[in-house]
Amino acid sequence: MNKETLIEYLPFKPLPKQLHEAVNNPNRPLIVSGKVQAADKPNANHRIYDFDTLRKQAQLYMEGPVAEKRALGELDHPESSVINLKNVCHNITRMWWDSKDLYAEFEILATPSGNILKQLFLAGVNVGVSSRAMGSVSPIGEGLVQVGDDLELICWDFVSTPSTFGAYVTPVGGINESYQPQQIVNKYEGVNRLLSDIICTQSGVCCLR
Repeated sequence: MNKETLIEYLPFKPLPKQLHEAVNNPNRPLIVSGKVQAADKPNANHRIYDFDTLRKQAQLYMEGPVAEKRALGELDHPESSVINLKNVCHNITRMWWDSKDLYAEFEILATPSGNILKQLFLAGVNVGVSSRAMGSVSPIGEGLVQVGDDLELICWDFVSTPSTFGAYVTPVGGINESYQPQQIVNKYEGVNRLLSDIICTQSGVCCLR
């Protein structure tokens, strides 16, 4: 079967205590942790990850990128299997299992994207953590699909909407798995276009849209 890019998303919410420490110690990196993936249960994208497959891939990720201090991720992920260093915001320092839930600890880097992410946390903005991987999927009925054993984890990114239920991370001292809605319709789009047309007609100046 052909592989596709898979994106899964989980909500992420830092602990107030750790945010307070980040404010009082601005020269120290902000560390956050939380659930990043779940096995043997449907996520918001109606995908199910087999536990044995996910555990094998997570172990390879721990022994490779994490151990080698190159488990980098971006602020917002592209529809690509390539990690863009200019957008990197964090490095995963360790990972562990709690039953069939996979957790990770992130060090927020002092990069432009990392600083943006840190400020979002300090401002109380809720973001999510999203896995990016490559793999095939097979329909298993009831609108669900099973991710195949050819899964290849690429990285985890910080994004705005998660698909793995409960995937918010908290601060402590490919497959893109962010939620992929079928279609989002702006109910004000028609009004906005009408107003734009009126402005163009009256002023002779139009904005690109």
